[in-house]
Amino acid sequence: MTTHIFIKDLHEQVGKDLTDFYLVAEKELREGKQGYYLRLKLQDKSGTISANLWTNAEKESQNFDEGDVIKIKAGIVSYKGQTQVSIQKLRFADHSEYDIEDYLVRSKKDPDHLSSELFGFIDSLENSYLKKLLKSIYDDKAFYSKFINAPAAKSWHHNFLNGLLEHTVSVAQLCDFLCTQYPVDRDLLITGALLHDVSKVVEYTSKLNIEFSDIGRLVGHLSLADELVCSKAAQIDSFPPELLMHVRHLILAHHGEYEKASVRLPQTLEALVLHLADNLDAQTTGVMQLIESAPPDARWTEFDKLNNRYYLIYRPIS
Repeated sequence: MTTHIFIKDLHEQVGKDLTDFYLVAEKELREGKQGYYLRLKLQDKSGTISANLWTNAEKESQNFDEGDVIKIKAGIVSYKGQTQVSIQKLRFADHSEYDIEDYLVRSKKDPDHLSSELFGFIDSLENSYLKKLLKSIYDDKAFYSKFINAPAAKSWHHNFLNGLLEHTVSVAQLCDFLCTQYPVDRDLLITGALLHDVSKVVEYTSKLNIEFSDIGRLVGHLSLADELVCSKAAQIDSFPPELLMHVRHLILAHHGEYEKASVRLPQTLEALVLHLADNLDAQTTGVMQLIESAPPDARWTEFDKLNNRYYLIYRPIS
């Protein structure tokens, strides 16, 4: 097995040839002026890069899927300030040909430290019902082993192993700070932060590339989390119905807008603050990931399809 050339190092190889294995994170057959071509996003644990196959695109597209690892023979080129891969040949790769660890993208933050932060937030709560609710979920070792490894999204932000844990703790930290600025109930808001995305554990599959599960696509993590919370609260003696209603509202309204699949609009101060904290962490991290994947001398990021824009990369002026 030859040494893998990581995507983060390809920026220094412009003009050279490349033969190596990469995960297909995205695949799209497009029609251009000269006929069909394949637009790919290739990935390994160091990042992603755009790639194009200009010949025999329709035929080659049938030989692999998103989530497969392929072997490519290609040239490394620069186009509009972005490093890209121009593929001459490709084929499906057998599992025996590559090291799976080269393609598993993980959080840069220590999951053990993040776990300590999460359980520290739970221990800091004064409301006994909310603390029991959180412990009934996070003290489940089988559940937590899945939670700690789960991604927080398919493509835009925290789309890597431990991403859900990192995002959950980040939102809780933001909410903790916001409690010092605004007259919100800290116990309720922190509970919402720790539970708002909890059912992403089952919303996504655990394949190399992140994809929606059937129940994730048809039901979604907001409704699944609401169901989980109602089930756990029913097992706690005398859990206050009004308190449960507020927790449920935090979960069901945290996307903020119906157009963004929110079940309800935020209608309490805590729900509004949670939505804004969640969106701040998600959007900021998404842009950070675009900046980190850009070549060292790039002025602009790749195009952000979600928000329909490029981002100028600020570099400190000495």
